[in-house]
Amino acid sequence: METKRRSFAKALSWRFFSTFINGGTVWFLTGRYDFAIMVGMIDLVSKIVIFFFHERLWLKIPYGRVKCPDFQI
Repeated sequence: METKRRSFAKALSWRFFSTFINGGTVWFLTGRYDFAIMVGMIDLVSKIVIFFFHERLWLKIPYGRVKCPDFQI
């Protein structure tokens, strides 16, 4: 099980890397820094929130999980 803090940290780290890629792509295609920054910021905030709830939802789905033994020798 993951804590909410860990899920949030994962969401943040991924989104910062992804935002740079997204902003760079928008700048490359349009040549406009201001537009690239605006798209990057909207993308950053919205997808952090979406990813966090996506992670929390998947923690409730038992698909693919293996139950750990109560003890191990």
